[in-house]
Amino acid sequence: MSLSRLVLRSGRPIELFELRLYATYSAMLEGYPCKPVNEMEVRGLLRTAERAFPAAPVHLVPPPLEYPDRTAGAFGPVEVLPSVACAGAFRSTAISPVHDPVLYRSSLTVVWFQPTTDVPSGDDADHVLRDLRWEELAQDYEL
Repeated sequence: MSLSRLVLRSGRPIELFELRLYATYSAMLEGYPCKPVNEMEVRGLLRTAERAFPAAPVHLVPPPLEYPDRTAGAFGPVEVLPSVACAGAFRSTAISPVHDPVLYRSSLTVVWFQPTTDVPSGDDADHVLRDLRWEELAQDYEL
């Protein structure tokens, strides 16, 4: 059973079967959101996703950034990621036509940022998820 179902713009249905949500800046004890901090946050989230879902490739959706204050501090201007970091495990039917559709599925772990804790679902899912190039990014596996 899946948590939700999306249909990509390509027409391929995919299922979200595990979702992990993190507060983006929960580990930041001092300083301010800026490019070096964001790069550390993204690298950490990618490592966490790779360890949590080792059997599937991991894809980062480039995060949207906000620049609420253009004055530069010691580490550059304020650069803010959305408040919720997400790592989701998705699966679908096999990609390769030579794989038996009964015995094979495809999978992809996706890392993205969003402003809310809403589970992406159906047509309400963010366009960045619905625009995934599944055939290029996902990997087939045998059941």
